[in-house]
Amino acid sequence: MAMPPIDGTIIEDTVVPARAPWSRVVRKGEMLRIIDLEGKQAVDFLCYNADDPEDRYNAADTMKLGGTIFLGKGTVLYTDRQSKLFTIVEDSCGKHDTIGGCCSAEINTLRYGVPWQPNCRDNFLGELRKFGLGKKDIVANVNFFMFVPVGENGAMGMGPSISKPGDHVDLRAEINVLAIISNCPQINNPVNDFNPTPIRVVVWQPR
Repeated sequence: MAMPPIDGTIIEDTVVPARAPWSRVVRKGEMLRIIDLEGKQAVDFLCYNADDPEDRYNAADTMKLGGTIFLGKGTVLYTDRQSKLFTIVEDSCGKHDTIGGCCSAEINTLRYGVPWQPNCRDNFLGELRKFGLGKKDIVANVNFFMFVPVGENGAMGMGPSISKPGDHVDLRAEINVLAIISNCPQINNPVNDFNPTPIRVVVWQPR
């Protein structure tokens, strides 16, 4: 799927390095594009009503209202109060996760026996602090480009990733949304093909 041209005024166009975080308020009606530049890169994503951050992304309600555990074109991301945050209006990958959550130093140690490593939870906390938020505001998050297969017996996998270089998602802000990204640093399982890589983030105001 070719990447649609941007028709509007670009507000931000940023390459987010491997393992790094990113955040900004995306205003109602603006578009957010996330591009997996090299493929096979998980992008952990949190979002909040920017005008009332206690009203935040709700994974369970998003799945119930969408009727699927995988996010894709047409999916609406809902809050605890069923406010619409973002609508996915374009998607070249096809399956994005909302059940696997984020990696943390503690879970890396428990699962893989490793000491502290860069992780999504710490990335999230660093960005949330910029907006006066903290640990209590971390909830189950979206993982764009991350494939979490679920077997008939309920067994849950962690990849391998199915995204290709240039895969992208376009999200339309339905209200003012605080968007937080951790470009996932995970190197202990195949969600990043064991090799974290950069992504690109573009925000624009459509014509």
